[in-house]
Amino acid sequence: MNYEEIKTAIKEEFVQKLDFTSEISEEELKEDLEQAIVAASKNQYMSLADQKRMTRELFDAIRRLDILEELIRDESITEIMVNGPSHIFIEKKGKLFRYEKQFESKDKLSDIIQQIVSTSNRVVNESMPIVDSRLAGGARVNVVLNPIAINGPILTIRRFPDKPILMEDLIAFGSVSVEAAEFLKKLVIGGYNIFISGGTGSGKTTFLNALSQYIPRTERVITIEDSAELQLLGIDNLVRLETRNANMSGCDAITIRDLIKASLRMRPDRIIVGEVRGSEAIDMLQALNTGHDGSLSTGHANSCNDMFTRLETMVLMGMDLPLMAIRRQIASGIDIVVHLGRLRDRSRKVLEITEVLGFENGEIQSRILYQFEESAESTKTEVIGELKKCGELCQIQKLQFAGII
Repeated sequence: MNYEEIKTAIKEEFVQKLDFTSEISEEELKEDLEQAIVAASKNQYMSLADQKRMTRELFDAIRRLDILEELIRDESITEIMVNGPSHIFIEKKGKLFRYEKQFESKDKLSDIIQQIVSTSNRVVNESMPIVDSRLAGGARVNVVLNPIAINGPILTIRRFPDKPILMEDLIAFGSVSVEAAEFLKKLVIGGYNIFISGGTGSGKTTFLNALSQYIPRTERVITIEDSAELQLLGIDNLVRLETRNANMSGCDAITIRDLIKASLRMRPDRIIVGEVRGSEAIDMLQALNTGHDGSLSTGHANSCNDMFTRLETMVLMGMDLPLMAIRRQIASGIDIVVHLGRLRDRSRKVLEITEVLGFENGEIQSRILYQFEESAESTKTEVIGELKKCGELCQIQKLQFAGII
C-alpha cells in the first residue's frame, strides 16, 4: 500500500473504533495514532518524517478541521475559499491560488462545517442555509449550503493575524502616513465619532482595531458584532456582544439593533459597532447622538460621500423617516469619515479622511482633510502615492475639551 492507502485504512479503523462521546484526550489520540502508524510501517517502509506527517494529518482529520487545519496554521494565508469539496482556493499576499488538496467527500466537508458553527452556538441546515460564524482564533466564517449554493457547501474563512495589527504596522505597510495617524490618534482621544468606509477586503476591521488602541484605558467600551472579530487591547472595562440567529429550538434571533438598544443601558462611554449593513443604522445614529462620544463603526461604500447615501438607505430600511431628518441625524452624529481602498497592486491604503461640518440647505456638508494622490511614477503593478493634507479641522471643540489643543 502507498502513503494515502495506509492513511485511509488507519482513519477508517479509528473512526469505527473511537467513541467520540468518551473523554479521550488529544495526547492519548496522538499516541494511539502513532502506534498504529508504526505498526503499519513494519509492512510498508515509511520514513520518520512521513510518519510524523501522517500523524498530524490523521489527527487534524479526526479532531481538527481536516485539510483546512494546515491552511489555518499558515499565517501568510488571509482567506480560505471552499467551493464544494473539490475546489479550494486561498489568498496569500494579496493573490489567489488553487489549493491542491480536496475533501474526501461532500459529507466530510459538511461535518467540518457543522463542527465550526457549533463552536459559536450557531445552526446551519437546509432550512437556514446561510450563517456567519467564527473560529476559536477569531477568524471570520461564512457558510452557504444547498440548495442556495448549487455547487455547495460553500465555506469562506477570513483569517486575521494572531497578533492584532497596530497603527505602527499600518504606517510601516504604507497604508497611512505618520501625520494622518497622529491626527486620528488625537481625534480618538478627543472623543470624535469616526466612521470607517471601504469596499470588501479594504481592511476596515483591521483599521478599526488599530484606531481602538488610542481609546483611553479608563473608559467603558462595548463592542457589537455579527461575529466577534475585534481584538481590542488594553481595555479592562470591555463588554463584547455578539448577535444570535434564530434556531429550531425556539430561540429568537438577537440582532445588531437589539444589542445596540441593550448597550445603552450598560453605561457605555463608547460603543463600537463592527459593521453597519442594514436597519441598525438608525439605532447606531441615535446612539451617536445621545452622548456616546468617541464611538466607532464601519460600513461598505465606494467613497466618503457614498457612505452618507448608503447610511440614508440603511436607515430607511428600518424606519420611514423624512430624508431631511435622516441627514440631520448623520450630520449630527458622525464627525469624521475615513475611507479605505484596495488598489490594483492589492495594497490597502487610507484614500480619504473627511470632516462632517453639519447640515445646511438640505445637504450634509463636509470637507476633505486628507486625500491620497497617486504619483506619475506608479505602474500597473505598483501604486506609488501620498496621503496629502488638504485642509484643517474646523470642529475643534472636542479637542479643546479634552485638553489636546
